[in-house]
Amino acid sequence: MHVTKEKLWSKNFILITFSSLLVFLNLHMMLPSFPSYVKTTFQANDFTVSLVVSSFALSAILTRFFAASLLQKGKRDLILYLGLLIMILTTIGYFFSSTIEVFLLVRILYGTGFGMISTVLPTMVTYVIPPKRLGEGIGFYGLSTSLALSFGPLIGLFLLGDYGFGNLIFFSTLILLFIFPMLTVKKHIPMEAPLPKEHKEKKSFIPAATMMPVTLNFLLSLTYGGILSFLALFGIENHIPNVGYFFLANAAATIMIRPIAGRLYDRKGHSAVIIPGSLIVFFGLVLLTFSTNTLMLIFSALLYGLGYGMIQPTLQSWLIRSVPQNQRGTANSLFFNSLDLGIALGAMVLGIVAMNTSYASMYLVCASFMIVFLIINLVPLLNKEKKEDSLKANV
Repeated sequence: MHVTKEKLWSKNFILITFSSLLVFLNLHMMLPSFPSYVKTTFQANDFTVSLVVSSFALSAILTRFFAASLLQKGKRDLILYLGLLIMILTTIGYFFSSTIEVFLLVRILYGTGFGMISTVLPTMVTYVIPPKRLGEGIGFYGLSTSLALSFGPLIGLFLLGDYGFGNLIFFSTLILLFIFPMLTVKKHIPMEAPLPKEHKEKKSFIPAATMMPVTLNFLLSLTYGGILSFLALFGIENHIPNVGYFFLANAAATIMIRPIAGRLYDRKGHSAVIIPGSLIVFFGLVLLTFSTNTLMLIFSALLYGLGYGMIQPTLQSWLIRSVPQNQRGTANSLFFNSLDLGIALGAMVLGIVAMNTSYASMYLVCASFMIVFLIINLVPLLNKEKKEDSLKANV
């Protein structure tokens, strides 16, 4: 008997996914461009450059706890439009920042707006994806960030290098303005039901079932922080031109693998995707460490993108399925908080490593994070197998 699949590509799914694309395009146009701009404009050192990344991420983290709480009180649209407005105003504010202190303040405020909207959009999309196609839907939704990662850095570095910082800010602001008319035509999307009274009385804010995927996402994001913050400077150190090709190759690989990884997760579970993905990321970072030309850089990007594209949507789907429906806002805030915390701490810690060694050595440290990632994921599986073998032996 033929079973008809529930529709995934609804009007709401398309509008939310495209809105996410524009939000992350704004982010990734500016993010890789800022280190070189800050270093040349304000004569900043590597640690100050890392603060430009981490200050935004840390403010986004703090904001998401607040945003998740408001989501459960039915304030979704308020958070959505306020967050978008803050992102627009602060994007403009970068242009008028005359000192590094003002620039960092604007960066913190930008993180507040980004924290709001990056909590609301992924929560909204989980309500318009058919439950049995959650992994696949999250995979396709995640293509919005992959496409942004593909074209954002290239566009941003091109605008900054050829047309100046003002034009970078102008186009980064313009793409955010397109979101307002799209979100006003969306169909009704259910909001999160208020938490039952007994849940409100519990002291633990973080559901225990979320700890494993959140921890793994944090470790993965440590490596991403090193790439976003220091890849351009790694290229200068190793005399590799056009490091923007890394982002293009990385995103192309991620775009290709995400839908496949989503379907595999829906059928086989998270371990079947995460374990091979972590090995691929590890080898990608090792290759990046020893890259001395553009071709090696591109191959390392392809490996990193394949592994990253397998792991990240799987972790998000795993996290969403580990909590009740009325805690999806909290789950998404935890997911993106672990992402931003990893990027922030990765930028800070790896910035110190780079100052005392080299950017190549720093990426070898990134690879070691993936060894820890793999061990954390394998230990429960090995313990489970031992218990099963023990039970069989006792039968």
